[in-house]
Amino acid sequence: MQKILKTPVAIVGCGRTDAQVHASQFFFHLDVNQPWEFDMLFRLNKVLPPDIAVFDIIPMQELAHARFDAVKRSYDYFIHTYKDPFLSQISALYLLRNLHLDKIKTATALLPLYSDYRSLCIAPAEQNSTICHVTAAHWLTDANGDRLRFQISANRYLSRMIRIIVGQLLRIGAGTLSIDEFESYLATEKTPKHFAPAHPQGLYLSKVDYPYLNLAPRSSFSAAAQLHTSDSWQPI
Repeated sequence: MQKILKTPVAIVGCGRTDAQVHASQFFFHLDVNQPWEFDMLFRLNKVLPPDIAVFDIIPMQELAHARFDAVKRSYDYFIHTYKDPFLSQISALYLLRNLHLDKIKTATALLPLYSDYRSLCIAPAEQNSTICHVTAAHWLTDANGDRLRFQISANRYLSRMIRIIVGQLLRIGAGTLSIDEFESYLATEKTPKHFAPAHPQGLYLSKVDYPYLNLAPRSSFSAAAQLHTSDSWQPI
């Protein structure tokens, strides 16, 4: 924007993600003193790198804030259990077989029942609050049963919280962590013995909701990450 408008511009995004994490919907806001008289959308997409696209420019009220006004953020996490070079950068590879999907489902259902995620984030002491209200969490699988998709919605997240949750749920599916111990992390703020976050490339910020703005994502990762129609994903 600064290059196009030829004046200093402050950009405020709706959040931050780790390196290699993707987004199919992302909002940012900026204040501009004078309207432009050219096709800003065209110029932005000409100067942005190939892996970033701007779909809309929406005039907003003065106090609208891309980060602090968001009331819900939804993420998808994609996993494939076989080596595939076409998926290596857009889905997380875990060479896991015979996962206990019923146990994963049971443990996932616990997430909306708790609100303090202190034990499932990096450096909780650096957070002003570790309270997050998870409103939905569930898993899907493809028709072959060799690809998994975790979906979660909440008002906010802590550092690496989703990747840590996915890592712990995969341990439950592999039989190396019990559901009771996982629940103890949520109920007692007990720190997990094994604390490895899931790989970043499987994670997608998929939707951001505001009280005054609720748009369907213009971009879909179905063509790449899913490699299926949406109907092929079934709940576990």
